Amino acid sequence: MQSGSYIDGKWFQPKSERVVKNINPADTKDVIAEFPMATAADTERAIDAARQAFAGWKKTPGPERGRVLWRAADIARQRVDEIARLMTREEGKIFREARGEVMKGISLMEYYAGAGFRMGGKTFPSEVRDTFTYTIRQPVGVVGLISPWNFPWAIPVWKSAPALVAGNAVVFKPASLTPATAAVLAEIYEEAGLPPGVFNLVIGSGSEVGEVMVSSPHIPIISFTGSNEIGRALHIKAASRGAKVTCEMGGKNAVIVMADADLEKAAVAIRDGAFGSTGQRCTATSRVIAAEPVKAELVERLAAFAKGIKVGSGLDESVDMGPAVDESQFNTNLEYIEMAKSEGAKLVTGGGKPEGLPDGYFVEPTIFDDVKPEMRIFQEEVFGPVLSVATANNLEEALEVANSVEFGLTTSIFTQDINHVMKFIDEVETGMVHINEPTIGGEAQLPFGGVKSTGVGDREMSEEGLHFFTELKTVFINYSGESGRAMIR
Repeated sequence: MQSGSYIDGKWFQPKSERVVKNINPADTKDVIAEFPMATAADTERAIDAARQAFAGWKKTPGPERGRVLWRAADIARQRVDEIARLMTREEGKIFREARGEVMKGISLMEYYAGAGFRMGGKTFPSEVRDTFTYTIRQPVGVVGLISPWNFPWAIPVWKSAPALVAGNAVVFKPASLTPATAAVLAEIYEEAGLPPGVFNLVIGSGSEVGEVMVSSPHIPIISFTGSNEIGRALHIKAASRGAKVTCEMGGKNAVIVMADADLEKAAVAIRDGAFGSTGQRCTATSRVIAAEPVKAELVERLAAFAKGIKVGSGLDESVDMGPAVDESQFNTNLEYIEMAKSEGAKLVTGGGKPEGLPDGYFVEPTIFDDVKPEMRIFQEEVFGPVLSVATANNLEEALEVANSVEFGLTTSIFTQDINHVMKFIDEVETGMVHINEPTIGGEAQLPFGGVKSTGVGDREMSEEGLHFFTELKTVFINYSGESGRAMIR
């Protein structure tokens, strides 16, 4: 594993006085590596390298670009466990979740490898005689990718793979908390045969590296995943210079449980959605809206599940939930727990740091009942293992409560009533919906993204994710032999 940045096909150690210690959040004495932070000048150099490399990569046939991704998928598959262990050490999620994330990234590489054969447009009939009209999709140029720490492999893959197969060159800034997994991705792309300068990894701060990327006139596309505060500011700045921007931001995802629901199935799905990955994913379940007749039994089942979750280092295969990613997120979780108590929510289980784990940022799986929709714990994204349970008397009330937040990423309903299902699909204000399954999950061939404050711009993954990194060109070919555009006859 490299510990520097990767620009123009070469690894180097930035000459910066700022160094980030990559610390295991489950054991703060475990320092994985030290990464020197890149500077604004390093970022400019990466942009210049990408601009130079773009000309040749653009002319590389789409199928050949796809074959590079296919080779990358093969290389990653040979290193699955290595990447997963590294991810567990630097981000904290348990090994089996990390391994699942690596496999998800490999699936995305395979999907977009095939897209190299599908980079087509459409033909259309023209209103003008002797004229052939069609569209083609072409790469845009240098794209800037900014990714978060919570999915340090899958999100960089689902941004970079479509950008690369479309023919663009990439400047990629990963989260400073998870540089090692990003470095492995760069290694794999290099080994797969990506030409120098086509993929550039710049590890540095948002205030320096990110600022240069967002402001650069040579980066016409920015793809960002992260917090609402940063995403909104980034969108304003990049869009003001005419850049094409997509921002995937926060979530406050609800599960509606109707009176006719399979409660065991619902409880398992809520447990996995709320406490999987320590609740540190944008699709995590953070709210439950339960029908009054079944709420007490549902909460009892959820509490039993939560108390049975073993917290600890994700490298221990018997562990069910890892730590918060760092001290800041750990403190945020505890602050929201205290806030919920002060607002009058009923603490059912958890609420603090588990005993016997002094050297990591661990928080107990926590459940609050009797939560009112106006409470901050119900409205604001916590990004931790904290679940709020509220009550609804009917589906109309449940939908009103579910839609009362500013976010709109994903939601789920548990019911056997097809009328409830269809009304829920029509009226819930989210970009993705699930029926009788958790709020989490996504697949390479399906669009990923949300509405309201969650998302700005195009969806990610799937064909939509590929189209974001292209420009559509319309072509008119007149073959009549006449000068000028023929009149409509």
